[in-house]
Amino acid sequence: MPDAPATLDLLTVADEALHGGRMHRRDDLTRVRSGVYAARAGWRALPPWERYRLRVTAYALVRPEAVFCLESAAVLSGMPLFGEPRDIHIFDARRTRSLRFGDVAVHTSVDPRSAVTLDGVNLTSPADTAVDLGRVLPPAFALASMDAALRGAGEFDPVTLDELIRLADRQRNPRGKRRLAWALERADARSESTAESVSRAVIEWLGFPPPEPQASFPYRGGTDRTDFFWREHGIIGEVDGYEKYALGDPSAAARALIAEKRREDRLRRVTSGFARWGWSDAVNAAPLREVLLTAGLPIVRSPQTSALASLRRNPRSLPLPR
Repeated sequence: MPDAPATLDLLTVADEALHGGRMHRRDDLTRVRSGVYAARAGWRALPPWERYRLRVTAYALVRPEAVFCLESAAVLSGMPLFGEPRDIHIFDARRTRSLRFGDVAVHTSVDPRSAVTLDGVNLTSPADTAVDLGRVLPPAFALASMDAALRGAGEFDPVTLDELIRLADRQRNPRGKRRLAWALERADARSESTAESVSRAVIEWLGFPPPEPQASFPYRGGTDRTDFFWREHGIIGEVDGYEKYALGDPSAAARALIAEKRREDRLRRVTSGFARWGWSDAVNAAPLREVLLTAGLPIVRSPQTSALASLRRNPRSLPLPR
């Protein structure tokens, strides 16, 4: 998920006098939440994660005292999302049990949460959000959330792995304990993108040896860093994320492509194998397997088919349109 903020304006019923006409009667607007509207054409054009960001923002306009958690806190803090989450998630420590109102899930827990405020909106801290997501998301996506918190999500400072481990150890909630432990054992701030984090999980599940993240290769005039390096086999791996190049700016995209081609040529000269893949190759697993085998990387253990199956869908998000 790219971290660019949503640009679509939200209109409330308080704006009716400025814009003229009753908003619920206007064909050019769509209802985001009771009393909150957005331009219909712009709403339909938004990618899933940005549509969700606006759903959360609209709820904050209606309920400014709410403390967002889980995916709702993630989207506000700049942590990755996977599709469009079904629900808006609120944490309310005053309640004795969790409950639901339509698409709003209200959570409570015997374990406290630390709340922070960002642009006037309340949300659980990046550490709490990462640990909470580590319990409920499919494992590769949970790992990506933890890596994002470790490297510093959005405007927040990085958290430490020790901080995440201590937080998880203090919690009494047994839900998703094994899934959380799996992600904590593999969380690594050196993963610089969601695509790298998910790729690390898939590489393990496919049975390949673990890579070394962010290896450095000096050359005359500078240093190249790689997403992955298998030192024993002399193989470099590079993954292209959602928005590898600035495609909105053709001249910038052209310069970036030329620079990347030169960088790849330098790296190919110092290694025996080079593999490049994209986001869809990683989440579909089989294409990534083929790319790595073609580069000469051996499979050293049996694939984990049940873990690979968890990549196929995120039950906490809406189905993607066909």
